[in-house]
Parts: sequence; structure tokens; C-alpha cells
Amino acid sequence: MNWLFSYGTLQLREVQLANFGRELEGEADALEGYVLSTVMIGDPAVVEVSGLAEHLILVPGDGPPIEGVAYALTDAELLAADEYETSAYRRVEVTLRSERRAFAYVAAD
Repeated sequence: MNWLFSYGTLQLREVQLANFGRELEGEADALEGYVLSTVMIGDPAVVEVSGLAEHLILVPGDGPPIEGVAYALTDAELLAADEYETSAYRRVEVTLRSERRAFAYVAAD
């Protein structure tokens, strides 16, 4: 299993069903060392699934912990999450407040 930290649209039921074929069960957690920003999504398929053209994105910085949810994903589900995220994001390994190692999607540049 792979842990994935979500702070945005991957927490939405509709996004989970479209990408993983199931509703995920997760555990509340948080991430430090980043701040939230926003990015406009140009991929119409992603906008259709999420219902939002503007998504949250993490950029390095100091601020309060980013609250979110850690989900356990299979290798195939992690690849599906990669497909869902646009080129604005890159997947990195992080350590969450719980000390769990997880992946998170952060700003690509």
C-alpha cells in the first residue's frame, strides 16, 4: 500500500469514484513546510470530474500545518491519481504530522 496525502479535490467523493472506482477511507493528518495556493486547471476532463476550474496546490513555505487526509492506495490507484493530476503538479514523498511517510502532490515548478 501507498499512503497519499490529500488536501484538495482527491477528498471529493465524485473524484474518488471517477479515478479509483470506490470511495476511499482515510485518516486525518497534516503537512508542514508548505502553504496553500491555487492553480487554474486547463484539462476539461479534470474540471468536469471535480466541478472546479481552480484547484488547491502546495508550494514550499512557512505557515500553519496544511490539514488533509491520508489515504491508503494500491499501486494501480496511485497511478490513477498521477493521471488525474495535471502537469501543474508533481508527486513527492513527505512526512506527515503523524510521522507517516506519504506521497503528496505539490507545485511542479
